[in-house]
Amino acid sequence: MSTQAQAHTGAEEHPITLEVTDDLRRNRLTVFFRLLLAIPHFIVLVLWGIVAWAIGLIAWIVTLITGRMPDGLHNVQAAYLIYQNRVNAYAYLVADPFPPFGSSGDYPVDLAVAGPEKQNRLTVFFRVLLAIPALILANVLLTLAQVLAFVGWFVALFTGKLPQGMRDLSAFCLRYYDQTMGYLLLLTQRYPSLSGGPSA
Repeated sequence: MSTQAQAHTGAEEHPITLEVTDDLRRNRLTVFFRLLLAIPHFIVLVLWGIVAWAIGLIAWIVTLITGRMPDGLHNVQAAYLIYQNRVNAYAYLVADPFPPFGSSGDYPVDLAVAGPEKQNRLTVFFRVLLAIPALILANVLLTLAQVLAFVGWFVALFTGKLPQGMRDLSAFCLRYYDQTMGYLLLLTQRYPSLSGGPSA
């Protein structure tokens, strides 16, 4: 996304959405070496993750006191979540182009995160406990995405394409995982949703 935080209209839409413009074509050479090519991103993601979770503790205290995450903290956390989604989409073959280092620009499987919102202090206080069921399901879905990536690796290597059903199911898994992480990082007070799917 060209912007890190994007406001959404419509009461039914989750504040964290996944936008897919991928054309299903896959470069066989980069598919073959996908995990090796992703190593620099994995390193950056781990380092950025340490900072993001440290900021998350500060954001938790501030949001608990004020009932709203400050814009600056929200933008930093949203940028991390967007970047994490891009790296996962690339590693799991949901997208083909090598992602940029960061959240700027556009990507074929990209996350849109709405701006800061007023949050219930009680749910902020108990956020980690409330997130446990979603975390369990998110990790199950992430495992499914890994299995799909393993199968998809062979399919894309031989056909140069990823079947749309496989791509869409993997994108669904990533979307739920992203919404769960966004809930934990206090980017939204909306619980992760199983309804809906990636928007094209």
